[in-house]
Amino acid sequence: MRPSELTRYRFSGRWTLSAAPGAVYRTLERVDAYPRWWPEVRRAVRTGEASGQVLVRSLLPYDLRLDIRAVRHEPAAGVLQAELSGDLRGWMRWTVRAAGTGTLVLHDQDTVLAKPVLRLLGVPGRPLLRANHALMMRGGRRGLEAFLAGGGEAV
Repeated sequence: MRPSELTRYRFSGRWTLSAAPGAVYRTLERVDAYPRWWPEVRRAVRTGEASGQVLVRSLLPYDLRLDIRAVRHEPAAGVLQAELSGDLRGWMRWTVRAAGTGTLVLHDQDTVLAKPVLRLLGVPGRPLLRANHALMMRGGRRGLEAFLAGGGEAV
């Protein structure tokens, strides 16, 4: 196994939301507004037309700094995909679909730990890092559902 495989993390998740797909998509495409509804996203700033910097922190006492660059933006298909660099390298994708009267959101991520201190923790800390990610995603789903139910939409 290559060393990079030891620090590689793949995640997939599903969120079922009661809001309309268009509202969900418009909110997800505004990464700079994530701190308004996602508690674990501590800071997000736009650095260009299709790029930004994000600071995230979940349960573990460590901030992840990420540079995000949109590589796929397809509203008709409900797809948002970005390249990640910084403390993690790789990609993440949102896929937004109608599901009954609400929305199904699929989240896929494939990353490698890039920062040396994270790489050291990549193997022994794998269960903690995976649990930390799961908590962050749970916070995001709950936050987005509450934000949209309260009439909020990133515009």
